[in-house]
Amino acid sequence: MDGQTTGEVLIVTGMSGAGRTTAANALEDLDWYVVDNLPPQMLSHLLDLTALAADALPKVAAVVDVRGRQLFGELPSVTRSLRDGRQLRVLFLDASDEVLVRRFEAVRRPHPLQGQGTILDGIRRERERVAAIREAADVIVDTSGLNIHQLANRIVDLFSAEGDARHTVSVMSFGFKYGLPPDVDLVADMRFLPNPYWEPSLRALTGEDEAVREFVLGQNGAREFIDAYATALRPVMQGYQRENKRHSVVAVGCTGGKHRSVVTAIELAQRLAEEPGVAVRVTHRDLGRE
Repeated sequence: MDGQTTGEVLIVTGMSGAGRTTAANALEDLDWYVVDNLPPQMLSHLLDLTALAADALPKVAAVVDVRGRQLFGELPSVTRSLRDGRQLRVLFLDASDEVLVRRFEAVRRPHPLQGQGTILDGIRRERERVAAIREAADVIVDTSGLNIHQLANRIVDLFSAEGDARHTVSVMSFGFKYGLPPDVDLVADMRFLPNPYWEPSLRALTGEDEAVREFVLGQNGAREFIDAYATALRPVMQGYQRENKRHSVVAVGCTGGKHRSVVTAIELAQRLAEEPGVAVRVTHRDLGRE
């Protein structure tokens, strides 16, 4: 198939129980053509098919996992051989061992690799098999704290159409008191600024309100930090495009994720949106928490 180009191809893989089916369904809703349980050795044929089909198959997702048994072990080498010159990415879904055990127990199904052992034995064997794949993945999503609806929304955020953008960055505000987001690339800490929470007139408001925005941006060092951080991120965005890294997450935290981080995330997103080839989304993870 030399000289032909393919549509966009996404390999969906990861830990059993981490949400591959939910991710596949969400991709189908976004008009991706999804192939489930594809042996890695068939990926080259799938890419050839997308080239022959041209506009009929512009976006194809292949779900590849340990159900392929011995065949699954060849996924890293097959993926490396197919990446050159192709729009191929790998999405890896993960979750903590504790969460995976709980999910398998809830559906009363054995782990595909547990054999005569426990569910945890199977999870540990699978982690050994997928370590190289996870290391080389383009996008890693930790689903430990996500329900199926939240995971579907995350997939939509990551893989909905973005026009001609070569890189999509999600700028996420969050509260450190609720834990660091597990699947982020870069983190900024805004707790060096005074907290609007201690201002009675601002406590019930959020960083989306103009009064809070003025308070935060009026603090010594606030605008200087945002401008400097945006400047520092520009070569990162350019490098991601050169390396064909299509998605990244920049997390901005404060204590509760309601005031300082929200203002900063919005301001930072506006500056990053000026970078050529970059599409920007803003999410506020903890804005609705009490």
